[in-house]
Amino acid sequence: MATGATVVLNYPELRLVETKVVSGRVAFPYVPGLLSFREAPLTLAACERLGVIPDLILVDGQGIAHPRRMGLASHLGLFLDTPTIGCAKSLLCGSHKQPSDELGSYAEVVDRGETIGVALRTKSAAQPIYVSIGHKVDLETAIYWVLACCRGYRLPEPCRLAHLAAVGGLKVEANYQGRLL
Repeated sequence: MATGATVVLNYPELRLVETKVVSGRVAFPYVPGLLSFREAPLTLAACERLGVIPDLILVDGQGIAHPRRMGLASHLGLFLDTPTIGCAKSLLCGSHKQPSDELGSYAEVVDRGETIGVALRTKSAAQPIYVSIGHKVDLETAIYWVLACCRGYRLPEPCRLAHLAAVGGLKVEANYQGRLL
């Protein structure tokens, strides 16, 4: 069994607009490098239940910073035909220099001579996150939006709140006017 969750936030306030959580059986076996095939179906099911269509999706996972250049953020972006950005907590492939400790500093992640993302410092003195293009967005724009969605935590708010929703730690759901339901 697994859980997929999606949250919609408004911008620039990053106020919660909608949350959808779906649980179900995972049909695809665990194969390193092919986690999208396990995670995408439930995440897509959660997205299909949304009453609001997001303009941009931040995904807790890789975009093109993947050995096959096709991580979860890329898969979701293609299926949903929506701009997506991968925001991963760990490096899957490639290498990078250490970014400085200052918020917003970054170092390019390079694999086989190709820049596939950045190690981005989203909180001073915290470990960087790995930002990469998912779909319909360039790397400069991805960096901008990830930093714009960080509010004092290592992960940007959409990823952080979706994780909390998936593990049952996000109990509040708001409607389109922001009132509590």
